[in-house]
Amino acid sequence: MIMAGGRGERLHPLTRDRSKPAVPFGGRYRIIDFVLSNFVNSDLLSLYVLVQYKSQSLIEHVRLAWRTTGIVGDYFVTVVPPQMRTGGGWYRGTADAVLQNLNLIDDFNPDVIAIFGADHIYRMDIAQMLIFHRESGADVTVAARPVPLTEASQFGVLGVDRTGRVVEFQEKPERPKPLPDNADRALVSMGNYLFSRQALVEALVDDARRSTDHDFGRSIIPELVLEDRVFGYDFQTNDVPGVKPYEEPGYWRDVGTIETYWQAHMDLLGESPRLDLDNHDWPIRTGTYPGPPARFLGSDVDNAHIAEGSLVKRATIRNSILGRSVWVNEGAVIEDSIIMDHTTVGKGAHIRRAVVDRFNIVPAGSEIGLDPDTDRRRWHVDGSGIVVMPRGGRREFLLGLDEP
Repeated sequence: MIMAGGRGERLHPLTRDRSKPAVPFGGRYRIIDFVLSNFVNSDLLSLYVLVQYKSQSLIEHVRLAWRTTGIVGDYFVTVVPPQMRTGGGWYRGTADAVLQNLNLIDDFNPDVIAIFGADHIYRMDIAQMLIFHRESGADVTVAARPVPLTEASQFGVLGVDRTGRVVEFQEKPERPKPLPDNADRALVSMGNYLFSRQALVEALVDDARRSTDHDFGRSIIPELVLEDRVFGYDFQTNDVPGVKPYEEPGYWRDVGTIETYWQAHMDLLGESPRLDLDNHDWPIRTGTYPGPPARFLGSDVDNAHIAEGSLVKRATIRNSILGRSVWVNEGAVIEDSIIMDHTTVGKGAHIRRAVVDRFNIVPAGSEIGLDPDTDRRRWHVDGSGIVVMPRGGRREFLLGLDEP
C-alpha cells in the first residue's frame, strides 16, 4: 500500500497543480518512481497506490509509466482513489486510508502488508526488511535510520532495546531519546512499515472506534508499542547492489521543502555524486519518452544532467539539471538550477539557483535568481533564496496574462 495522497504544502508552488509524489525529479522521473522502483527491484510486485490530493497528474503518470501486462495476476500497480466505503468523507489520515481499503487486503489475502510513503528519495531492498520482520517475529516493523540528536525532533523517534525491539515511540519530541550505543544519535522513523495482517487489521479497527488522528505515526504505532512486538529495522544495514563506494551510505532525503528538493538535485551532480542514478543493478524506473537524444550546438556545458529531446544552442550551463524537451537558446546562462520538461529558455536569459517548473517560457534577456526584489515581484522566492517559476508559465505568457 503506497501512500501517495500528500499535499506537500511546504513544496508549494511545485504542488500547486499536483500532489507531492507527482512532482518531477532528476530530469526524467517523478518522486513516486523511487518507492515504486524499490518494490519492483525487490521482486515485490503487488502494489496499490492510494491517492487523494490533486491526483490526476499522478494517476496519468502511473498509468503510462507503470503499465503491467495483466498476464500474471499478482503483478500489478493499481491506483486507488478514495472509495468512501466507510463514510462520505475523504481519508482522515494514513491509517484511515488503509482502513477504507481493507477490502483490497481481504481480496488479496496476504500474510504481510507493506505500508510505505511515496515522497522520499532513496534506494532500499525491501526484501531484506521483510526477512528481518519474519526472523524477529515482529507484528510490526518500522524502517528507521539514525540521525544526529539535534535533527531528531523533526521525526518520530524510536526508543529501542539492544535487540531492536521498540520500547518507546515519540512523535517529534523536544528531547529525543538517543540510541543505546550512541548518545549523539537517535533512531527515527522513515514512515515505512511492515505489518503482519492480523496486527494491522486489529489496530485499524480499534483506531477507527476512537477519536484520534487516524495516522500511523501519531496514532497506530505508539499504541502498538505498548502491547505488540514492534521492531525497528535499521536502514543503514540495507545493502543495495550496484551502489558505488563514493555514494553516501544509506542515502535518504525527505524532499519536503524547496531547499531540500533543490539540494537533493545537487546531490546527483559531480564526479562523485552522493546519489548516483547510474546503477544498472538497481535502476530507478520511469516512463519512456519518444524524443531524440539531447543535442548540443556550440555550447559550454559542465556538470549537468540533460534529458532526452533537449536542445542547447550556443549557451552556457553549469551545475544544473534539465528535463525532457528543454530548449536553451543562444547566449543563455543556466547555473545551479533545475529546469523541468518542455521549457524554452530565451536568448540571453540568465537563470541562477532557481527551479523552473514544466511548460514555461523564460523570455529572452530576462533574469531569474539575480535580483531578489525583482524575483519577489514576479515569482515565488523561498526562504532559502531559491526562486521558483511555477508550472503553467508558458500558457499564461502566450495568453498575455503575464508581464513581458
